[in-house]
Amino acid sequence: MKHFKTAVICALALISFNALASDAARTPSAKGATAYIVSPANGETVTSPVKVVFGLSGMGVAPAGTEKKHTGHHHLLVDGKKLPAMDKRMTKEVKHFGGGQTETMLELAPGKHTLQLILGDKGHVPHQPPVVSEVVTIVVK
Repeated sequence: MKHFKTAVICALALISFNALASDAARTPSAKGATAYIVSPANGETVTSPVKVVFGLSGMGVAPAGTEKKHTGHHHLLVDGKKLPAMDKRMTKEVKHFGGGQTETMLELAPGKHTLQLILGDKGHVPHQPPVVSEVVTIVVK
């Protein structure tokens, strides 16, 4: 029983250490930084293609690969059911704007859609703490 308790304590310590090491490796965001969608507005009815304009306050936009404090580039989650993992490189679940783009045109089918921005660091990993916009819901007619 004593060895079991020791093994459990060691396992918990290792899990805690790995979680801290993962956060330590992430790029810090600026305090109070916010991402937001300028347009379309939440609840707006639009036609496709939809122009989506990205907003960012408290940090700067720079192309992927740029290593500069308090900068990042946008990623757009379209019709996402949940956010991607916040401690890993974002992949297919988001649209990448690694060139530092601050807007895009989206071809969307008629119906209800959701949009959400996530700021990524030089390596497409969300900052710590993550800079994520509110979800914007639109209707494409």
